[in-house]
Amino acid sequence: MKLPQGLRSLEHRDFRLFISGQLVSLIGTWMQSVAQAWLVLQLTDSAFKLGVIGALQFGPMFLFSFLAGAVADRVHKRRMIIATQTALMLQAFVLGALCWSGHARYWHVAVLAACYGLANTFDVPVRQAFVVEMVGKQDLPSAIALNSAVFNGARMIGPAVAGILIARYGVAPAFALNGLSFLAVILALLAMQAQGLPSPHPRGSVRDEIAAGLRYARDTPIVLLILSALLCVSLFIVNHNVMVPLLARHVLHEGAHGLGMLMAGLGLGAVAGSLAMAIWGRCPPLRLLLATAIISSALTLLLGAVSRLAPALAVLAGVGFFQVVFMASCNTMLQAEAPDHLRGRVLSIYAFVFAGVAPIGSLLMGTLAQCFGTSVAYGVAGAAGLLGLLVLTWASEQSGGRVTAAAVIGENIDVAPARPA
Repeated sequence: MKLPQGLRSLEHRDFRLFISGQLVSLIGTWMQSVAQAWLVLQLTDSAFKLGVIGALQFGPMFLFSFLAGAVADRVHKRRMIIATQTALMLQAFVLGALCWSGHARYWHVAVLAACYGLANTFDVPVRQAFVVEMVGKQDLPSAIALNSAVFNGARMIGPAVAGILIARYGVAPAFALNGLSFLAVILALLAMQAQGLPSPHPRGSVRDEIAAGLRYARDTPIVLLILSALLCVSLFIVNHNVMVPLLARHVLHEGAHGLGMLMAGLGLGAVAGSLAMAIWGRCPPLRLLLATAIISSALTLLLGAVSRLAPALAVLAGVGFFQVVFMASCNTMLQAEAPDHLRGRVLSIYAFVFAGVAPIGSLLMGTLAQCFGTSVAYGVAGAAGLLGLLVLTWASEQSGGRVTAAAVIGENIDVAPARPA
């Protein structure tokens, strides 16, 4: 029996193994995210220092993502993912051991956040480029949507479990369970048949390969527009690891359990968005990508006026829904557009714009919250993101470009065939 279009990627054995391992591991990752934020607030009670941790965690993406993209196109992908997942597992175990022994200090969290960021920088482009080798381009939209559903399902489950664990036993069990969860991914990778061999395309120096990827992104109008919209969202909207704990603690006056509920609400909306994309099962039009980014910004602006738990949960669920539709649309369109031999480099640019600028956003939001309060920080972030996206949409309509203008004003388009850089 043939599966519906949105579930077609599950026909591939390797992808079934991959997504099963990801579900277990990502639940642990989200548990650690909540526990780490709560630990920093316990140690320092400082919004600024929480922002610094976010900056350190994503800083390596800013510094090394282009190098990671060139590496992704050169290496044996499955072996590389096993190595990076092992490094992330060890990071979680060390943090858990420090908390269990009572020796955890702020500088420990800072150093380990930077280590996590370095491993994740090389993991992201390789792992995302490996997906298309498991399912092929035809089933890529389904794979990305289902992977997003798993990611955000974990976002819903992990923080809720973390909130209960932290309230009863402290933060150490969350870190330890996250470390154990990486075993699911490593075992799944070892059982796969796909290898993720390097492309046979002729190689130049690493510098030349990085330059070729950047030229391709600059000279391809649809890629440039997607990355510009992604920059607005990443800088002003996707700062949940910093902002949601501050919203829980300083605006709603909730404890760890309340923080877990808020993160779960964000995850619930994101799961709904992921499932909507899976049902859609096709490469989305550009107008959908821009519209969901604008709505996410408007809802972030609304969070600046929220002062009770129930409305905050509802708005965060909306942010999660529209943000994940936007992110899945970006990922699908970029992977469909990119030539095979450039895919790792294109995805590294995607990772740079999405996660590499996150340290700037984290520091900005943490500083604004420290100086003017969490509600003001949310208001500034939502207004700035909304303004940037509206200007970008208007500029794309005025440009008369071959893809961007037609897509933004409402014509359903197909992604242009991939071409070499």
